[in-house]
Amino acid sequence: MPDDSNNPEKKLYVDEDWKTQVEREKEAARQAEPAPGAGAGQAGASAAAPPPPPADFMFLIGTLYLQGAVALGLLPNPESKEAHIQRDLAKHVIDLLSMLQEKTEGNRTPDESTELENMLHQLRMAYVTLGT
Repeated sequence: MPDDSNNPEKKLYVDEDWKTQVEREKEAARQAEPAPGAGAGQAGASAAAPPPPPADFMFLIGTLYLQGAVALGLLPNPESKEAHIQRDLAKHVIDLLSMLQEKTEGNRTPDESTELENMLHQLRMAYVTLGT
């Protein structure tokens, strides 16, 4: 590659058009937004729903952990608001988390590994305390 650092005729071109375009897009977006409080109680309520959480490993194991905690009676069932123990479901969730731990070995971050180990420990200890 030739060295142009000693070339006094080298010119720097700065494209300023993109700034104008971005400003136009921002203004169009502001005009398209409804006024705060406008349309409350209308069919557009689903449009205001928060975005789903990120699809990542921590969310997956957290979801499974919560299912296990509900199955073990550690948390009330969100539908019935009552704690009800479901040993078979709890064992299934523990087995799923164990399988994920095995299959993802060497591919998790240290934080993910620690969190998964803690979740499994808590669920296993709660399962054991249920007795047979």
